[in-house]
Amino acid sequence: MRSIWKGAVTFGLVNVPVKLYSATEDHDVSLHQVHDQDGGRIRYQRRCEICGNVVDYEHIAKAYDDGDRTVVLTPEDLKSLPEERSREIDVVEFVPTEQVDPIMFDRSYYLEPDSKSPKAYVLLRDTLARTDRTAIVQFALRQKTRLAALRVRGDVLVLQTLLWEDEVREAKFPSLDEKVKTSSRELEMSSQLVKSFESDFEPGKFTDEYQAQLRQLIDAKLAEGDAYDTEATFGETESDQGGEVLDLMEALRRSVESNRATPAAKSTRGSTAKAADDADDADADEKPAEKPAPKKRAPAKKPTAAAKKTPATKDESADEAEPTKKPTRRKSA
Repeated sequence: MRSIWKGAVTFGLVNVPVKLYSATEDHDVSLHQVHDQDGGRIRYQRRCEICGNVVDYEHIAKAYDDGDRTVVLTPEDLKSLPEERSREIDVVEFVPTEQVDPIMFDRSYYLEPDSKSPKAYVLLRDTLARTDRTAIVQFALRQKTRLAALRVRGDVLVLQTLLWEDEVREAKFPSLDEKVKTSSRELEMSSQLVKSFESDFEPGKFTDEYQAQLRQLIDAKLAEGDAYDTEATFGETESDQGGEVLDLMEALRRSVESNRATPAAKSTRGSTAKAADDADDADADEKPAEKPAPKKRAPAKKPTAAAKKTPATKDESADEAEPTKKPTRRKSA
């Protein structure tokens, strides 16, 4: 494991240097989206709604919108907050463990001693275990002030972040206000049913059957060779597209005009294009990120199979030749 934060647990004059590690991880099989016809990856772009350009991650800032105004907060602004600079896990109080409602638990982290001598760490751990107390602490992590419970799990200190009180919803159900009577006989039978299921909790007895079956399904398809060559499913990246954007209304207008155009008009499009098309010709070396591919149909008669495969212009044929290749399937051993 790799630590994600370094600081110190402080209470009174005691200072315990520690490293923070994520205590949990997701075991789900990682899936991504592809085009069902050719297996090509489906990717999402971070696009500015004003200039229309694809924005690199380093140029993306956080902002707050109150409905009328937008305040942009730069990374420097956030770092200037005193809580963000703090590297202390400040113990506020020690409370009985049973008073911490599990509904408030959020994420769990392990604390490792980060000093030449772990004596202070061990002393804090043993004190919490002997007194059966949980330390309520506050600290800053990832630009947020956190409330957390510091407790003992085996021989390690565990830090569990807590939800704030206003983040826990109140259960208000009218159906629970109704007066319901239960007989002693019903309670006795229900208790017997519970007793028949009594056991000690052992997490290792339980498995995620869905994920196991999903993994078996994937392995079976790989064994049968039912897979695409991964390299063939990658198309253009955001950097390849040059950031040029085609406005949605402009794309729709071009599609309509292209479908209405006669064969003669299509052949002389370079000389009879509208002013909007002339402006776009200046950027002909850069391929639009989302250039529409209108289906060409002759107005007089239904095109033949050969005509359907032939693009209307040479420029469109050059732009579309590569994406239309169907990825080859790779047989796995």
